[in-house]
Amino acid sequence: MSTAAVGGITVGYEDRGTGAPLVLVHGHPFDRTMWAPQTAAFGTARPGSGWRVIVPDLRGYGASTVVPGVTPLETFARDIAGLLDVLGLGAERIVLGGLSMGGQIALEFARLFPERLRGLVLADTFAQGESAEGKARRNALADRLLREGMGGYTDEVLDKMVAPENIARQPEVAGHVRRMMLGTPPEGAAAALRGRAERPDYTGLLGRIAVPTLVVVGRDDTYTPVADAEFLHRRIPGAALAVIEDAAHLPNLEQPTAFDAVLADFLAGLRPSPAPAPGVG
Repeated sequence: MSTAAVGGITVGYEDRGTGAPLVLVHGHPFDRTMWAPQTAAFGTARPGSGWRVIVPDLRGYGASTVVPGVTPLETFARDIAGLLDVLGLGAERIVLGGLSMGGQIALEFARLFPERLRGLVLADTFAQGESAEGKARRNALADRLLREGMGGYTDEVLDKMVAPENIARQPEVAGHVRRMMLGTPPEGAAAALRGRAERPDYTGLLGRIAVPTLVVVGRDDTYTPVADAEFLHRRIPGAALAVIEDAAHLPNLEQPTAFDAVLADFLAGLRPSPAPAPGVG
């Protein structure tokens, strides 16, 4: 794990492999280790054969600075852009993927910096703005986390993050998810919840996305069901849709082999053709 000074805060991140940059953004209330299977699978060290996988901790999560208050999605997106600048990638187009809140941050990045994108991966996320009821619910949850900490919330929602059968079959995955949730600072989680309560509606943006896009969702996701993924798929020009069986809200952890296969197929279509050998026209 490395750290960088970005926009007045410290950002923790992992940077593995060589090749074109693939940036993966975690959801709430997790950290960069949410992408551990994908970092291992795609961050190969063999020159020319893989991707440079960059997985940041969002502000308020993991090893990054906790900033209490309200963290809008725009702030998260600008932090990612700032990290890429620090890493010397300001002029290089990236493939940007995000899950749940991370997917909404990816959409915000696409709104702010479309010229910096080479491709998008939107996993278990949705584009619509928050309802009045949803705003009240997110703010109430933020208040609760500040008052009680992460324990009770973690116990209540673990079987929605990970399908109940996968909790039983894959206790190591459930344990990883639980540790991430319990390790998240309540102040950071609350700030993100308040920011998401005020997020814009990205529906109008979808038709303007001009890069290849992969939409992925767990078949049994109740937070962002398949219908939300189909909404994105219909409205983003040329988007691909993949539904991962036997997974809920975290298909990249619950079914990493299936998730990685879908992601690999998508990335293969983005890889530039190798340069011709000298003298070959």
